[in-house]
Amino acid sequence: MLINIRTSEANKAVVQELTRKVFPGASENYISRVAFAYSVSKGASFDPSNKEHLLDSRGKEYKDDILFGNYRDYYIAIICQRYQIYKTDPSIAKYIKMHIDHGLTLMNKLFEENKNYSGLDFLLENIEKGIEVLEENDVSNEAILFDEQTRRNRITNKKYFTDLIKIKVGKTFDDEQIFFNLNDSTIHNNAHVAVAGNSGTGKTHFAKSLMQQVVDESKGEVNFIFLDFKGLKKEDEKAMQTFFAKTKAVYVDAPQKPFPINPLAFIDNVNEKNKIMGINKFVDIITSYSNIGKVQQQTLKDATRMAFAATKNGAYPSIKDIFNNVIAVDPRPSTLREILQNLSELDLFETKVDLKNSFLNQNYYLSLSGDLSNNVRFTSVFLIINYIYNTFMNMDNAPIEGKYQGMRYVFLIDEAHVIFKEKKSQDLLEKILREIRSKGVSVVLLSQGIEEFNQPSFDFSSMCETAFLFDIKDKTNLRNMERFLGVGEKYSNKLKTSMENIQKYQLVSNLKEYKVAELFKA
Repeated sequence: MLINIRTSEANKAVVQELTRKVFPGASENYISRVAFAYSVSKGASFDPSNKEHLLDSRGKEYKDDILFGNYRDYYIAIICQRYQIYKTDPSIAKYIKMHIDHGLTLMNKLFEENKNYSGLDFLLENIEKGIEVLEENDVSNEAILFDEQTRRNRITNKKYFTDLIKIKVGKTFDDEQIFFNLNDSTIHNNAHVAVAGNSGTGKTHFAKSLMQQVVDESKGEVNFIFLDFKGLKKEDEKAMQTFFAKTKAVYVDAPQKPFPINPLAFIDNVNEKNKIMGINKFVDIITSYSNIGKVQQQTLKDATRMAFAATKNGAYPSIKDIFNNVIAVDPRPSTLREILQNLSELDLFETKVDLKNSFLNQNYYLSLSGDLSNNVRFTSVFLIINYIYNTFMNMDNAPIEGKYQGMRYVFLIDEAHVIFKEKKSQDLLEKILREIRSKGVSVVLLSQGIEEFNQPSFDFSSMCETAFLFDIKDKTNLRNMERFLGVGEKYSNKLKTSMENIQKYQLVSNLKEYKVAELFKA
C-alpha cells in the first residue's frame, strides 16, 4: 500500500515559510514529519469521514519514500496504535494527512505568536517533553483540558491587556531610571521572572513594587496572586496595609480566612475519562505530601469517586465530603484521615464558589500560617497551583498585538526554593513555565539562593528570561551566578566586581534594557 499525500493549499505556504525562517537548511519533508509528530503528541483525534477534519489537497505533494524515508513502518504503527486500526486500513493515508495539516497549523500559530522562539528551541523542548513522558509516573502533570461544551459552561476567558507594561525596577548610581518592558515581545520571549537574594536585602520590597506597578500600568486589568508560603507574621500585617490598599488586594490569612476556590473544581465532572484523570491527579497531590501507602491511596480514590457520584447538577463535592467517605470506608486512624481532617476542619478552601473563575479578576495575597503542619501547607499550595494552572490552560491564548504580548495574570511564588524542592514539584513547575506563558501569565519566583534554580534535571532560571540578583550568601561561585543570570564568561569580571561591592537594596540583572551584571539601586 503506497501512501502519497498532499497537504492543504494553505499549509504549502506554511511549510515554505517554516523552512525559510525557522528551520533553515531543512528539507520540507522533515518539516512535515515534525508536524505529524507534534500533532500526535498533542492528543489530536480525527475522523476521515468528517469533511471539516479533512482539508483540501492542493498543497505540497509527498511521495511515500520521500515522506517517510526509512521509517515508514514507525509512522504507520503510530497511526494504528492511535486509532486502533490494522496496518492495511485504507484510511491510514487520510489520518497521516490530517495530522500533518494539523501539526503545520499548530506550528505556524506557535511561531507567529512567539517571534523570538527558534526552531532549535522547539525541537529541544519537545524532544525533552517526549523523554520525560517515557520517564513519568502513572499520573501526569499535564493540564486537564475540558471539551468545548464544558469549557463554555465553566471557563470565562479572562480579558487580556495588550498595551506596554513598563516597570521601573531601579536607578543607576547617577539616578537615571531603569525600566523593564515586561510584555514587549521584541525584547523578551517570555514574562517569567526569577528573583534571588538573602532575607533583608530588599527582595520582597522589590516584588511588591513589581506587583503594584503591574496593576497600575495595566489599569487593574492584569491581576495577581502573591503566594507567601512562610506566612505573614502579625507584626508585619500593619506594614503591608499600604500595599493591600494600593493594589486592592484581598488578604487571605489561611486558615483564618479560606481561599476562594474549591480545588476539586479543576476535575471535569462531565467527561468520564477526564474525571478519572482528574481524580487520579487529586489523589497524587495528596499522596505526594502525606506519604500514604497504596491501600490508603485506593481508599482516597474510592472516597473521591463516591463524593463525585453523590453530587448532582454539575456541582462539586468538598474535601469534607471526601473525608466523610474515607471514615465510612475505613474508620481507623491513619495518615490519610489526619491530613483530610486537617484540610476540611481548617476550612482552607471555600466549598461553593463561582465556577466562572471570578477570583481571577481580583488580586490576592495568600499567607499560609507557619503554624500549619508541613503536609497541610504543601498540599494546600499544590492544590491551588494545580487549580490555577488548569484554569488558564483551558483559556484561549493571549495573542501578541503589535509588539506586546497580551497579559492576564501574574503568579508570584515566594520561598520557591522550599516549595519546589522535590522532583515531582519541579516537574510541575517546569510544565507551568513552559506552557502558561502563551495564556498571558507571568510567573515570578522568589528564592533566598540561586542553587535552587539550577537543579540537575532542569535549570529553572533558563525558563525565566529575566533574572534579578540581590546579595546572596555564596557570592564566590561565579559559575552558579552566571547560570542564574543566563550569561556567559565574558561577564565574569563585571559580575565578580558587582557582587563584591553589592549592598542592601542593590542588585544586578540580565535585563536587556540595561547593562548585564552592572550594579544598580533597586
